[in-house]
Amino acid sequence: MNLESIPKIKHTEANNFFLMAGPCAIEGEEMALLIAEKVVAITNRLNIPYIFKGSYKKANRSRIDSFTGIGDEKALEILKKVSEKFDIPTVTDIHESGDAAIAAQYVDVLQIPAFLVRQTDLVVAAANTGKVVNLKKGQFMSPESMKHAVKKVTDCGNEKVLVTDRGTMFGYQDMVVDFRGIPTMKSFATTVLDVTHSLQQPNQAAGVTGGRPEMISTIARAGIATGVDGLFIETHFDPANAKSDGANMLDLSLLEKLLSDLVAIRNTINHL
Repeated sequence: MNLESIPKIKHTEANNFFLMAGPCAIEGEEMALLIAEKVVAITNRLNIPYIFKGSYKKANRSRIDSFTGIGDEKALEILKKVSEKFDIPTVTDIHESGDAAIAAQYVDVLQIPAFLVRQTDLVVAAANTGKVVNLKKGQFMSPESMKHAVKKVTDCGNEKVLVTDRGTMFGYQDMVVDFRGIPTMKSFATTVLDVTHSLQQPNQAAGVTGGRPEMISTIARAGIATGVDGLFIETHFDPANAKSDGANMLDLSLLEKLLSDLVAIRNTINHL
């Protein structure tokens, strides 16, 4: 997929990886604008094409009392405001077929969660909006099998499709990234590595997903070294108090150093 097909995307001439980054969930307008402002400034300095990420609702929760959102329309309006204020594209995930047309009015990229990527009606509904569709690889799926999910999008006449690896289940409570899958998926779609979700530790006894944020740099560096086209990183200025996925998010204060290192690795690879 050509990055230029994403509205408002910047720095596409830089031959850099692109970045999807933001909070796991939209918790409010102030927090979303604060995070977006910080990441926009960093990516502009480093010439990284940037897409702001934020879930307008969280449907895949471990417990019934987990945070699910501030209200669909309210959160979608915040995503629209982020896009307009900073002149950047946005991405959010959808969970039901009816969500596709609604969310498409507010964002530029529709994301299919990993648990739902085999739901044909959902994938087709996203494809039929004409928006860019980001397909998260199921934790239970091989890289090779994702070509069938991609074909569901392209068979709808939509060539704007991304594939994102977010790790594979290892036992009951851990994730691993098989980097052999990166070149496999790149052979049929633009490929992203979801760094932070790859470090989740799901199915904890407490019903709250754990994580290994100290390994974010390791996974991200390996992703760039193996040639991913883009990175997906959830970040927050106060991960310990984030309302969703705080255990595996990157502290916003650490983002610039990480991205600077990754740009240096990418530049080295580009000159090999």
